[in-house]
Amino acid sequence: MKSTQYYPVLMTHRVADTARFYEDHFRFMRQFDSDWYIHLQSAEDPSVNLAVLDRNHPTIPAPARGQQVSGMLLNFEVADVDAEYERAVAQGLTVLLAIRDEDFGQRHFIVQDPNGVMIDVIQPIPPSEAFLRQYADGAAAS
Repeated sequence: MKSTQYYPVLMTHRVADTARFYEDHFRFMRQFDSDWYIHLQSAEDPSVNLAVLDRNHPTIPAPARGQQVSGMLLNFEVADVDAEYERAVAQGLTVLLAIRDEDFGQRHFIVQDPNGVMIDVIQPIPPSEAFLRQYADGAAAS
């Protein structure tokens, strides 16, 4: 399969509130706007997209209709995670994990959206020697 685009779709009963959260805090812009579906695109990178869908919409297969998004962790890789952390705290976002360095090669923090979806904001850093062996050649941050 050759994908032409990939983006997550968050199913929620709070379509407008959820879209506004990503616009206000993660610099997304609306590309399609209806009461049941909003397609968002990063104001900084048009290849980064996210959609929000009413969990009761008839396009959702009956067995899944009405479910709330759960068990989801969205990762946003950024150039300056410390600046993003300061901005998130200043905006009053719920911080679930304060900024920290991980031996596996990330400096990151985790916040959550209005549905409880976790958002991991990451800046790659060089991994420890122990983790470096687990990366494919050229895949680790240097």
